[in-house]
Amino acid sequence: VQLQASGGGLVQAGGSLRLSCAASGSIDSPNIMGWFRQAPGKQRELAAIISNVGSTEYANSVKGRFTISRDNDKSTWYLQMNSLKPEDAAVYYCYAYVRGRTYWGQGTQVTVSS
Repeated sequence: VQLQASGGGLVQAGGSLRLSCAASGSIDSPNIMGWFRQAPGKQRELAAIISNVGSTEYANSVKGRFTISRDNDKSTWYLQMNSLKPEDAAVYYCYAYVRGRTYWGQGTQVTVSS
């Protein structure tokens, strides 16, 4: 399984960005897809995940602002990020957990200017 992330960039505080991650290869169910993020000098942390049946989990810091969704037909998932804050700035990594294995995409940089 290979993951390709896209959609990062520079945005002003209060703005929005949408990240996408496309998976290639065999994506069996059950599975979990999602996004982690890592800010400079900090550990990688969960931002949001979604299961193949649509169950979601969010970091407390992004609840109410971020929305994760997926298109199973396209093996693609998305992270809609609204009301961005400077503390959301990080490298965002897409993530997949399939058949007991974890996969990571390349990171995409999100920069939020105050």
